Amino acid sequence: MALAEAGARGRLLRWPRVLLFGDSITEFCFGGQRRDVLFDTCLCFRKCDVVNRGISGYNTRWAKLILPRLITESTGADSIAAVTIFFGANDSALKELNPKQHVPLEEYAANLKSMVQYLKSVDITADKIILITPPPLQESAWEKACLAKGDKLNRCNATTGQYAQACVQVAKECGTDVLDLWSLMQKNQDFSSYLSDGLHLSAKGNSFVAGQLWSRLEHKLSALPSLLPYWRDVDHTNPEASLL
Repeated sequence: MALAEAGARGRLLRWPRVLLFGDSITEFCFGGQRRDVLFDTCLCFRKCDVVNRGISGYNTRWAKLILPRLITESTGADSIAAVTIFFGANDSALKELNPKQHVPLEEYAANLKSMVQYLKSVDITADKIILITPPPLQESAWEKACLAKGDKLNRCNATTGQYAQACVQVAKECGTDVLDLWSLMQKNQDFSSYLSDGLHLSAKGNSFVAGQLWSRLEHKLSALPSLLPYWRDVDHTNPEASLL
């Protein structure tokens, strides 16, 4: 059978997407443990694609302008299996030392709510949305990174915690799931090993996030069908019957 004929007979294969939307902490996760767990697991079972839309340096003020360009009404709710919104590490930068990235706490919460409301408006239901708080900040390590660039320490963990609490509250109000990294990473343990430079995640940190995130994604993805049959189930004498 010619390829063109086969394509005409078979239905177009469209994998649902898990969209990871965030700042550099999301952008840099590809190639790390979080990528391995989410990307490879989803592909292994042929259930969905994992799309990384992490944008280094961005805050929620900018992210809310970008989101409608990533997911539109024409995208179709059926094509989105889940969306993670992972911002706050830049929003929580201290205004007097990093005014470009800083977003006031109240605006940060409003921006998160706005993004959730937008997703709902294009039929992405609350059960498909996961908000992720910023991780804790290891101040001494991040200060070294800042000093190496000729800057002063421009973030503090207590302030980051306020943004994390705001994120949790928005999730509660909007009815979405939430992954509170700021609390989980500090629970009864030294969290410094989860961070590569005091701000961004290390390989261990990405692995930790992957495990926590997968526990929330698994039930959302479990009902998705595998779009192609297992190879042992293909009729090798008549593959068209199995594959088209």
